[in-house]
Parts: sequence; C-alpha cells; structure tokens
Amino acid sequence: MSALQRLRQIALAIILTWGWKRAVIAMAAGALSVLALAPFNLFPVLFITFPVLVWLIDGAGGGRYGGVPAAALTGYWFGLGYFVPGLYWIGYAFFVDADIFAWLTPFAVLGLPAYLSIFTAIGLALARLLWTKNATRVLALAASLTIAEWLRGHALTGFPWNAFGYALSEPLPLAQTASLIGLWGMTFLTVAIFASPATLIDRTPDRSIAWRGPAAAIALLTVMGIFGAIRLSLHPTTMVAGAKLRLMQPNLQQDAKFNYAAKAEVMKKYLALSDRASGPQSTGVRDATILIWPESAFPFFLTREADAMAEIAELLPKGTVLITGSVRAPDLPRGTPITRAYNSIYVIDHDGSVLSVYDKLHLVPFGEFLPYQELMEKLGFEQLTRVRGGFIAGSGRHALPVPTAPSALPLICYEAIFPGEVAGRNERPGWIVNLTNDGWFGISTGPYQHLEQARMRAIELGLPLVRSANTGISAVIDPVGRTVASLGLGIEGILDANLPAAIPPTVYARLGDVPAATLVALGVILAVRRRVAKRHPRSHRGERGGRNPLTTVVPRLTDCTRVPHSASAAKDSGRC
Repeated sequence: MSALQRLRQIALAIILTWGWKRAVIAMAAGALSVLALAPFNLFPVLFITFPVLVWLIDGAGGGRYGGVPAAALTGYWFGLGYFVPGLYWIGYAFFVDADIFAWLTPFAVLGLPAYLSIFTAIGLALARLLWTKNATRVLALAASLTIAEWLRGHALTGFPWNAFGYALSEPLPLAQTASLIGLWGMTFLTVAIFASPATLIDRTPDRSIAWRGPAAAIALLTVMGIFGAIRLSLHPTTMVAGAKLRLMQPNLQQDAKFNYAAKAEVMKKYLALSDRASGPQSTGVRDATILIWPESAFPFFLTREADAMAEIAELLPKGTVLITGSVRAPDLPRGTPITRAYNSIYVIDHDGSVLSVYDKLHLVPFGEFLPYQELMEKLGFEQLTRVRGGFIAGSGRHALPVPTAPSALPLICYEAIFPGEVAGRNERPGWIVNLTNDGWFGISTGPYQHLEQARMRAIELGLPLVRSANTGISAVIDPVGRTVASLGLGIEGILDANLPAAIPPTVYARLGDVPAATLVALGVILAVRRRVAKRHPRSHRGERGGRNPLTTVVPRLTDCTRVPHSASAAKDSGRC
C-alpha cells in the first residue's frame, strides 16, 4: 500500500467519524496546534492538524442543513482544544490574591476558551457555506477562519491572542511577510498553506492535480523565506546616535506591587537596581540617556508622592530621562476622594518634572474593569487589580516626545497584541515602547507568547520595539524583528542597549489591513465561483479539478455519511 493510499484511509476514517469521536479528534487537533506557537514554534505540526480540520468539515456534509451546524460544532471543539492549553496561564493571575480569586480559576481557564471557541465555530460554519468539491475549499477555510479571527480581535473590545497567523512568526525570514499583509494576512496564509495537504486525498482524472495544492503551499513558503532573507539583508540593525537605553527588570512579586506599605521597599529596590553597574566599565545609570521601568511600577500615585519624585530626580543625571509605568490619579479638586485611576506611562526629566503622559487606552476586561461595572460591583465582584470602579480608559493614543531620541509609540501591556494600534498616519513615531507586567502569569508560556506578539508589531510597522517587563521578558528588538538584547523570564537585573533606528514605513504601515482583506475577498470569490460552476456545469465531463472526497474516496461514501450516528452503523446498513 502506498503512502497516498494510507493517507486516504486515515482521511476516510476521519471523514466518517461522528458523535463524541469527532469531538475528540477536533479537540486533539486544536491542542496539537498550540505547539506552533511560542515558546515551541513547531509550525510544521499544522501540516497535520489543519488537514484534519478540512476532513472533518468534509464529513460534516452528511449532516442536516448542508452540514453547517455540524461544521460549527466541529469548529467549537477545535477552538476549545486550541485555547485551553494555549491560555492555561491565565489561571496564574487568580492566585495573586488567592483568598479572594482562587475559586474563579476554573471559570477563567475554561470560560474564556469557551467564549473564544465561538469564533472558531463561526469560522467553520461560514467555511461550510462556502465549501467546494476541490482544492478551493482550502481557500474557503482560510478566508472564513481569517474573518472569524478578525472578529475575535474586535468583538467586545477584542482578544486576538494566539491568532493563527502567529504560527509563522518563526523562523524570522517567514515573519517578514507581515510587513506586507499584517497579522490577518498571515492568518490567511497560515491556514491556506498548512491545510493544503488535505487535497491529496482528492481523486482526479490526472493524479498530478491532487499535488498542486501542497506544491503551491511549499512554493509559497519558499518565496516567503526568500523574501524574508532578502529583507533582513537589506535592513541591518542600525542605531540612533546618542540614545542609550537601560531597562530595569525588578522581578517584583505581585503582592508587593499592589501594597502601599511596601512603598519604601519598592523604591529602594528600583533605585539600587537602576544604578547597578553592568560590567567593569559601567558607571550605572550615568551610562544611559533613557532609563525605562515597567508597567504600574509603584503601589502608589507616583506624582503625588513628593519624596518618591525627589528620589527619582536624585537618581537621574542630567541628560537622562525616565520612562515608567504608574497608576495616575484623575485631575480632581483638592480633597476629593480618589476612587478611580488611569494606568499610565510617564516621561520624567532629570529634575523630576513630568515631560509627557500617556493613559492606557485599551483596558483588560476583568483585569482592569468589569463589564457593567456598577452592577457587578453591587453583586460583590471586582476586577483582579481591585481598583474600585475600575480603571479609566485614556482619551486617545499619541506619540510621546522623548529627549535625545525620536518620539515613542506607547503600548501598555496587552495593547501590543492588537494590530493597527498605532499613532496617527501623520505622526509616525521612531520606536515602540511597551511597558508590561507579566508577573500575573508566572513562569509559563504566556510571557513568551506576549513577547512574540509584540515583536510582530515591530515587523509590521518597521519600528524598533523596546519592552520593559516586571518579571520578563524584557527585550530590545530592531524594526525587522531581530532581538538586539533581552533579559529572560523570572530574572532580576538591568539591560543596557542602544536604541535601534526605524526603517521606512512598510506596506502594512501605509495600507493597514487592505492587503489582508484582498486575500480574503479573493478566497471567497474563488470558492463562490466554484460553487456556482458546480450548480451550472457545462457538461458532466466538463468539471475541472478534484471531486468531493465524500463521493470519490470510496464508492457511495456520501450515502455512508448521511447516517448521523457512526460509520459502523452505515456499514451495518449495507450501504458501504
């Protein structure tokens, strides 16, 4: 038996599967797909899991209503298998205040994936509506899942974490295509490329036709790699003259970061660590022109603590500025109780004066605010940061002017996972500064995923990324995604580096999601065109391309799949 015949046998078994076995296969394929993400980056695994998804949709055609409900349910199980192991680390955040939030851990670890899986279900339902009888069904799946992933990234404030397009963020040459088509275009290509082996089971008059899809996928990966290698060679890392960075990574425990009583301890550690010598020739903070501290660095309102501001002014030599995260009190009349706050970034000069401020725009649901805040607080709920009333969202994104360096695009924490979170088109910054506190998620895969997604923003926009994290991973990344310097997860220390220079605006920076939308539209058009051609064939022999695997893998297979219980029931009926 040839390898192709064995593959067809496996595909047939998957196509005929029904009931709980179908759910298990879908969840297993979803779980295995997580290996394509950081820190594993084993993207070839998708050559197995995405074809399985195609065959499951093929098999759904024997169900009611054209197989749309069955395909949606398959998508839900695939999504659940993908999101639970991909986002398990969210549970760590509920143990920071374990006595209050630990009981919610199962709801978070399972509840969020259960919600996100709805979008995967929508994607497969739409794919089934566009499904065809040849290789264009792979394009239908790519277009449908890209639409669903885009919706996931925008609905209810959005959560595009671990979008399928991140599977091609490693190796670095492949990731360069994001400079042309962004994350959503990469999502389309990821699904189309890795689902292509599913077409090998299609029986065609010319056997070579079945290989065209996988061959095209390999050719496309090769072209992406060549393009990426050329782009990397054309853009060696260059530095901004006179801009020297020092990133401070305190590895501070979460209970200290939100405890006002720890104020003196926190400041003492930050000041000492920031001025630590990094080598025999180092003179501490005097080596840097820009000192950077992570998100929400203090358990108090920084600018309302005169002694803390004085200590910062004493630390900073002339010509050095501090970029730091801090909660910020709203501007209220003196004596007014402060019940809410901003999550902000300050740029502070060497004399202790505040040069500029950015307030976080994209807040974390359940972390920084609650949906229907007042109602849920009356019911006894509170967000993880335990700020009564929730944080206040900023009024808009703007570049931060920084002395001795180009202006910076500020992104706080998970704002970096949203494609298109950029300053105005006429206000192109020179670099991205991303302050975060991944200490919520412990030593897990979460911080690695977060860094990989932030790095994609650098590649998309052609801007260097400087990332300061409380527990790691802090890093300086050039505008094509090379890591210039980094400090690992769970390490206390400082990171000295020069600031990489930006490159000219990329295609994605100029056009946004237009190229990705074009790819999706093309996929939909080809699928619809094929469906229309099938309904109005020129002749029985005039069909081009492969036939539906449901009708050609074995004789009368379509009859078998109309039995909604199991393949064994179909065999018992004598119809196979």
